[in-house]
Amino acid sequence: MNTKKVFPVLVAVMFLVMVGFGIIIPVLPFYAEELGASPTELGLLMSIYSLMQLIFAPMWGRLSDRIGRKPIMMIGIFGLALSFFIMALSTNLWMLFVARIIGGILSAANMPTVMAYVADITTEEDRGKGMGLIGAATGLGFIFGPAIGGGFTNINLHTPFYIAGISSIVTFFLVLFVLKESLAVSHNKIDKGKASLKEVLRGPLSMLYFLQFFVSLSLSGLEATFAYFSAKQAGLDSVTLGYIFMIMGLASAGVQGSMGKLTKKYGEAKIIQAGILVSAIGFGLILFTQNFTTAAIFLAIFGVGNGVIRPSVSSLLTKLSKSGHGSATGYLSSFDSLGRIIGPILGGWLYSFTIGLPYVTGILLSLIALILFRIYVVRSNQQLDH
Repeated sequence: MNTKKVFPVLVAVMFLVMVGFGIIIPVLPFYAEELGASPTELGLLMSIYSLMQLIFAPMWGRLSDRIGRKPIMMIGIFGLALSFFIMALSTNLWMLFVARIIGGILSAANMPTVMAYVADITTEEDRGKGMGLIGAATGLGFIFGPAIGGGFTNINLHTPFYIAGISSIVTFFLVLFVLKESLAVSHNKIDKGKASLKEVLRGPLSMLYFLQFFVSLSLSGLEATFAYFSAKQAGLDSVTLGYIFMIMGLASAGVQGSMGKLTKKYGEAKIIQAGILVSAIGFGLILFTQNFTTAAIFLAIFGVGNGVIRPSVSSLLTKLSKSGHGSATGYLSSFDSLGRIIGPILGGWLYSFTIGLPYVTGILLSLIALILFRIYVVRSNQQLDH
């Protein structure tokens, strides 16, 4: 398989998936409110999607190891399209919940399957570069999506959902007609046996899954509280905040795009540790936010640190996991989702005590993640010595 031809397609697929996902972010709260949602119901609407992904990502990952990446990817993208169109046509709040549940269950197939596809078609030497490019495409899609969604709300609140649905349909056909199956050319022998959660938690790689959980937990806590924090600390409004998150996303995507050079020079282990340390420094700096410039610089520093962790962990996992690529990336997505469910609740709760507490906690969580990773490295080296 010609990876030079496949990668642009994979990058386009992940970019379009995240654009579609991002389009509805600025619109959904107002749309749900219009259908009579209370703040608690809105919170449930947001978290139920992540909950479905937490439950179903490992299943889709394992299934892609057995029947192939392409059909599972198509199921995931079709699920997104279906959920967007149901939202666009919703006249009652329960319809929005149905759409989010369907979207969460089916789209849980996307991220683990795309990452498993990358693992299939790359050598171990180029794995970090491949994962980084997918991370960059994901980040850029997430930047452009909300901007497009916010712009189209001027027509009406339904329009962004139709656009997200059409974007997903285009992506579906891109995968159907252009992407070839990768399982046959996989660079590793795939064990198609079922890796249970108990085995994953007991295994030597469990530290990497928990590391991803802590990273995701701290990031989503920041995302949930920074709007309030920056308004109070520096008087920033929602438009300015959009620009700040855009700068953070671009910084993150930029460093992910250069993952190939970084992993070849330093290896995944050093990059993960550096990423965690830079994230912790970013959290500390955020406490000193005074205006737009400082907020943009500090969040960009955090974004650079945070951006390199997930692709490096994905790369390392797919190299070392004894189960199939899909199984490994499925569980990784599951731990990521768990962090995204708990993070906003924890962040909001900590913020209610004192506004800087979510970021102090972010530093502590980063240090826990670093300690976990150091334990993993020491154990790995001991096993190699024996």
